[in-house]
Amino acid sequence: MSKNSCGVTPASKTSIQISFQYDGVRYREIIPLIPTPKNLEVVQKKRSVILRTIKDGTFEYAAHFPNSPRVKKHITTSGHTEQISYYLTHWLRSQKAVLKASSYEGYRKIVDNLIVPQFGDLLLPQLKRRAIKEWLETMPCGNKRLINIQSVLRKALSDAVDDELLDINCMANYCYQRKARVKEVDDIDPFTLAEQTSILAIADPQLRHQLQFAFWTGVRTSELIALNWTDIDFDRNLINIRRAITQAAKGVAETTKTMAGRRQIKILAPALEALLSQRQYTANQGEAIFINPRTKQRWTGDKPIRDIWAQLLKTACVRYRWPYQTRHTYASMMLSAGENPMWVAKQMGHRDWTMIAKVYGKWMPDANSQAGEKAEATFGTQVVRNRLIALHSTQ
Repeated sequence: MSKNSCGVTPASKTSIQISFQYDGVRYREIIPLIPTPKNLEVVQKKRSVILRTIKDGTFEYAAHFPNSPRVKKHITTSGHTEQISYYLTHWLRSQKAVLKASSYEGYRKIVDNLIVPQFGDLLLPQLKRRAIKEWLETMPCGNKRLINIQSVLRKALSDAVDDELLDINCMANYCYQRKARVKEVDDIDPFTLAEQTSILAIADPQLRHQLQFAFWTGVRTSELIALNWTDIDFDRNLINIRRAITQAAKGVAETTKTMAGRRQIKILAPALEALLSQRQYTANQGEAIFINPRTKQRWTGDKPIRDIWAQLLKTACVRYRWPYQTRHTYASMMLSAGENPMWVAKQMGHRDWTMIAKVYGKWMPDANSQAGEKAEATFGTQVVRNRLIALHSTQ
């Protein structure tokens, strides 16, 4: 059998042409392989597979020639699911039932505003890691944002593999990150005691109670606005953190950000004072502890809080920082006072204290000259102490 009669022939010194008939039309595609006998045999086997799938009706042009300009011409009804914009639109709908409202909204923004505009016209098999990396390199954002974008894309492609729309996930076990740069401004920017005093002094009573509570519990804004009076155990001096309300949830309480977020917080004296003072305003009016003083209803998210917060800091002549810094303020106060990092981690809803050490390490005091003496006094044996005394007396 000649090379021409089998539909596979050398096209140049570095390529092989493959030809086949599909839907009554003769097609020719170029394979970038040196036309050695072995490579010609490989391409011949590929052609055999193509002919077999054409015969049984399962042939997908994009699966064999993803970069061919003829691909779009051959998008069939079943092939529509391979177009990235089409696939991601339907995939996103499926995620709405399993994601929290805030997470879903984050996914939607990444898909609709970033991935689809960039890659939507391609078919799934055409999406390559190199193209994704080159795209990410041009994006003016930090590594955290880049990681979030890739996480959404990786999950979508993984599901496409599970649905047998893709053979492999090009983002599996890969994550592009830029080389970390030294930050000119520290993200952790807590309020000093003087600044806290200035802010609380001019705040309306209910807002003052809310902010004092935030400064002395370290709760996330979403956790604070979801708190009910039934979550406070005054007998045991504990706060039960079980729910959160984000802007995306539109006032509907959801589970906390993480499993570690479901926790009990010890009520410190300033937080207790804030709760007791707030009782007269909301204890008999509904479930919510802290409410929007303008609407007299529970906060529906952090946006209205940010609006009031910005004006409050301006009036108090305090340099602006976003409301989440109340959480950082709590952590820095606890650690600067020498509280156990593990205890602080549990109070804040971290799984372990490694995050505390990484983020707030500079607020943790160095060991002083008395370090170790408590352990020595508790566990040191009398024999060891006597020997040390004897050694000292002989010198």
